Amino acid sequence: MFHNNQTTKNFIFALNNYKMITEKANTIFQEVIKQYHIIDTVNQEFSNPYSSNTDLFSHLLYKKCWIDTVQWHYEDIIRDPQIDPIAALTLKRQIDASNQERTDMVEYLDGYFLDLFKTITPKASATINSESPAWAFDRLSILALKVYHMKEEATRVDASEAHKAACQKKLDILLDQRIDLSTAIEQLLVDIKSGNKYMKVYKQMKMYNDDELNPVLRNQK
Repeated sequence: MFHNNQTTKNFIFALNNYKMITEKANTIFQEVIKQYHIIDTVNQEFSNPYSSNTDLFSHLLYKKCWIDTVQWHYEDIIRDPQIDPIAALTLKRQIDASNQERTDMVEYLDGYFLDLFKTITPKASATINSESPAWAFDRLSILALKVYHMKEEATRVDASEAHKAACQKKLDILLDQRIDLSTAIEQLLVDIKSGNKYMKVYKQMKMYNDDELNPVLRNQK
């Protein structure tokens, strides 16, 4: 999956300052969220402007954030207290499928980083991080959604001044958090490249979607 993207990989790997990577990610996430809200419906058609053959990193980030954005709005819809029970069940299935797709995309992205750093030999003193690079980018994607929607609330014309002021304070914290998380990701990538940390990726062993591991599904056979 990763062999057709050597130019982008060489560019990323050659960087000594990984700030450009997080800036790229944050820009793509904002691009995705803006594009989604042009039509602003969970049923709209998805189109990825980045080719997996020429810019796989951007391709994966764009699709990952699109999944997150659709699911964000799924979660809004299902909290409608007047939602029809049958529609709610259908939506719950869609959320389950979205969660699985989100996990799959994180694993694809981690595969990208594993391939990127495959020639690095960790130092004897190298330590493992609490999360992989892809799961850190996952948090950055969700954070972009929080920033977008909190900004909406902070500037909503029909909201009270107290509401807008409270949301602006939260927005300021989220923006600060984005700086901190971006910096942490940059440092993690530098540490992996320098051999001070090593990647170890665990597949997400979710049991409730597996008809052999979920006893309810197993008993339906």
